[in-house]
Amino acid sequence: MSPHTERRGGAAWALVITSVAGFMAALDNLVVTTALPSIREDLGGALHDLEWTVSAYTLTFAVLLMFGAALGDRFGRRRLFIVGLTVFTASSAAAALAPGIDALIAARAVQGAGAAVM
Repeated sequence: MSPHTERRGGAAWALVITSVAGFMAALDNLVVTTALPSIREDLGGALHDLEWTVSAYTLTFAVLLMFGAALGDRFGRRRLFIVGLTVFTASSAAAALAPGIDALIAARAVQGAGAAVM
């Protein structure tokens, strides 16, 4: 196998992995928006709490996106991708296990930060 073929295969895998991660980050908002009635039933909270459940993720993602890109340039894209993916996954688990609406909102904010770095 030539080095050129190996490089093309590595680039294809990088594209697949980053595409799946980007899809996960985008899909997360759709899933939570769809689940808002169940979240309200299980965790309680007023309408503004449910708005913050969605907005906490969106705001931290939007605010930290350029900062995450700058960190990737400075410390290495692969390293920051793995850090962002780890933070995103851990905060997804924390959101799934949240005992109340406030914990869910906090986990969603951290999840947005992980998605921005990812």
